[in-house]
Amino acid sequence: MSLAKFAIPDAGIESSRVRLTLYEPLTHNNQVLAQFSAHPELGRWLPAIYSPEVLQELFDDPNGILLAVTDKPTGRLAGVIGLGQTSFRDMSTEIGPVICFPEFQRTYVTSHAVAVLLRHCLDLPSEAGGMGFRRVQWKAHSMNVASVKAAERMGFKMEGTLRWTHVLPPGREGQAAGRGRGEALGRDSCLLAICWDDWESGGRELVQKVLDRTS
Repeated sequence: MSLAKFAIPDAGIESSRVRLTLYEPLTHNNQVLAQFSAHPELGRWLPAIYSPEVLQELFDDPNGILLAVTDKPTGRLAGVIGLGQTSFRDMSTEIGPVICFPEFQRTYVTSHAVAVLLRHCLDLPSEAGGMGFRRVQWKAHSMNVASVKAAERMGFKMEGTLRWTHVLPPGREGQAAGRGRGEALGRDSCLLAICWDDWESGGRELVQKVLDRTS
């Protein structure tokens, strides 16, 4: 993973309440895995069981970047956010994973982290030091209504449903496939996106209002 490729400064990117910095496996893995162990519900809608190997795969993804979310008032790790499925040729990327630890849920942490990342992706390099992408997308388990609503509050627009996008690990909620196609449940994914024209026609202002909120 190249920090420079994603234009993330060494000091990270931030709002008044959160800071996003490069995820460091040696520093952050134990904290993240401890949260998943203590709060299994964190993985309810995720398509993989988080382990050191999965975290390393996310960290090593050549088309993505993994970021640690620090709550600035407490100085504590509050979650993880990332980009994946990035195409610099097509100037598009996808936000995910979005993981907020239970202590910080229903606070400003997730909305500020997503807002900071959206601003970084969609602002122009010449004007605000952003990446100038044309498209940022978001996928959510079709049963995860809260995730879909969270994306829509940030200005993402629903584009449709991608069917049978993941084979799920044991214990996850999903739907059964047809005879002979394996016993593991599968999931459909809602696809949402915010594009450069959405950003320029009110999206930036919507995200700024989110950043202006401190609770």
